[in-house]
Amino acid sequence: MLKTEDRIFKNLYNQYGWEIENAIKNDDWKDTKNFISKGKDWIINEIKSSELRGRGGAGFPTGLKWSFVPKELKGRPHYLVINADESEPGTCKDRDILRYEPQKLIEGSLISGYAVGAKVCYIYIRGEYSNEGKRLQIAIDQAYEKNFLGKNACNSGWDFDIHIHYGAGAYICGEETAMLESIEGNKGQPRLKPPFPALVGLYGCPTIVNNVETIAVVPTILRRGAKWFASLGKSKNTGTKIFCISGNVNSPCNVEEEMGIPLKDLIEKHAGGVIGGWNNLQAVIPGGSSMPLLPKNICDNITMDFDSLIAAKSGLGTAGIIVINKDQDIIKCMARIARFYKHESCGQCTPCREGSGWMWRILERISKREATFSDVNLLEDVTKQIEGHTICAFGEGSAWPVQGLLRHFRKEIDKLCVNDPIIKKRKNIPYLVDQHLLEKENA
Repeated sequence: MLKTEDRIFKNLYNQYGWEIENAIKNDDWKDTKNFISKGKDWIINEIKSSELRGRGGAGFPTGLKWSFVPKELKGRPHYLVINADESEPGTCKDRDILRYEPQKLIEGSLISGYAVGAKVCYIYIRGEYSNEGKRLQIAIDQAYEKNFLGKNACNSGWDFDIHIHYGAGAYICGEETAMLESIEGNKGQPRLKPPFPALVGLYGCPTIVNNVETIAVVPTILRRGAKWFASLGKSKNTGTKIFCISGNVNSPCNVEEEMGIPLKDLIEKHAGGVIGGWNNLQAVIPGGSSMPLLPKNICDNITMDFDSLIAAKSGLGTAGIIVINKDQDIIKCMARIARFYKHESCGQCTPCREGSGWMWRILERISKREATFSDVNLLEDVTKQIEGHTICAFGEGSAWPVQGLLRHFRKEIDKLCVNDPIIKKRKNIPYLVDQHLLEKENA
């Protein structure tokens, strides 16, 4: 369990009030000018030493990402873009930061912007977060009134401005290059990489794109030291993380905990346990809907960090934990997720545009007991045809949940293939059935 003194987001439940005066009492904007005076290299090296990894899903080392930006402007402005789109189902951590801890984000933006040479920051917020956007704008205005932003921000000698840009609810705009396209006024579709945004980003200029939580923890890391942050969690999986726990639990919640905490402890101690008890657990999606689910036997001992979940053939993602108990039809749950990704595909890449629809339709047939073994084999093949064959990671995000279902619940799926014509004519059929054989049997 994370100690109270090690919590970064002390106002996650709005115990102290979100206004700037209350934030200052809780040590926000403390020593900010001093951090900037130590120079860009010092800030980047501290973030590298802390081993902070991006909290938006990919988990890329933050300090390393910042170091990719050219050190000199060379006539082109640098930009900082903050991803507050948060369209991943099961995830709502950034929403509470925007509502109750906005000054941590704003202060972090100034420090991070200075570190990468950016004087302008765009916060891309999903359109559905209307109230959160209004709250954030008030918080930004309060920071301007205190001279924490604008000309000579925080008396640091660095000019820095923040603008809010509202999205229109497209999931794909959570992908960093699609987000940049959207800010520029274009259709939100991912760009080919390379070049990467750190060299050619917003308006063709060097740009760093980071998640809300990633930027919000930066001031505390500098204030308390990289060694302190690195002492929390596990090696290469350091620090704290906000976990979103929803689904079939008694008390859905957001909670900040140490990286590497056992999944069972998160659910039992913070979310009131699984509805019907731990033995009623069927599966858990550990990192938002795009991550492969894990069955109960793995959930018994798995720890919540990047490397442990990758080893279990899943991922931490956004740490949006979705609990599914035995009262749910797991196949219908995955069909609903597949339908979401089919709807949200931007359509730019054929494997994703066509394959996401195939996955949804086959899962629907399975859930209605209208599928054959050949359908199930085709479903697995489609996921592999999508994975690794698209411009951005949306393809993987749509395929992985289905792969997780096939990996851990294949026996349950096979039991539903009751209308297979070969089953009606023969017994002891092989596990894999060729489509041509089915057609021959039907002739």
